[in-house]
Amino acid sequence: MSTIILPPLPFDYDSLEPFISTQTLTFHHDKHHATYVNNVNNLKKDTEFEDKSLEEIIMNAKGGLFNNAAQVYNHTFYWNCLTPNETKISDSLKNNIEKEFESIDNFKKEFIASATSLFGSGWTWLVKKDDGSLAIINTSNADTPILHKLKPLMVCDVWEHAYYLDYQNARAKYLECFWAVINWEFVSQNFK
Repeated sequence: MSTIILPPLPFDYDSLEPFISTQTLTFHHDKHHATYVNNVNNLKKDTEFEDKSLEEIIMNAKGGLFNNAAQVYNHTFYWNCLTPNETKISDSLKNNIEKEFESIDNFKKEFIASATSLFGSGWTWLVKKDDGSLAIINTSNADTPILHKLKPLMVCDVWEHAYYLDYQNARAKYLECFWAVINWEFVSQNFK
């Protein structure tokens, strides 16, 4: 059986302070994300999925196995969207965002508005469609863009466990702070 591994954070636990605390990252990564990984490995054992990749499981499984596999994928993608370092958006991504949303500032406003308005738990994504255009979408629970033939470029986790220890119920404040730690190099690479 191929084992799904919990990837380490691509930064130190304390490196996103004060935007995201060490306590939040420890709980979020080492408890929530780790539980999803363990659940996937337990649920796929002795099934048709035991030697499948994470993406194959997401595209073909249902119920608990799908939910846990998609959460592993979504969380791993989210961690890669974050960095303590100052990064620069590529010219091509910047130009496409400006074409689609008029300006970077307007894109930020629309992204935050979309994430703030998402009812319940889920994710807010910047995605690229088949025609090359960009869109902001929300997915609920474990849903993920790859199921809808959309290429994910950037994601923000808006499940309460992503921000509650730091921001309580102030999701909009968390989203504003998310903007300070976006890994634009990762997002730009996804756009290529």
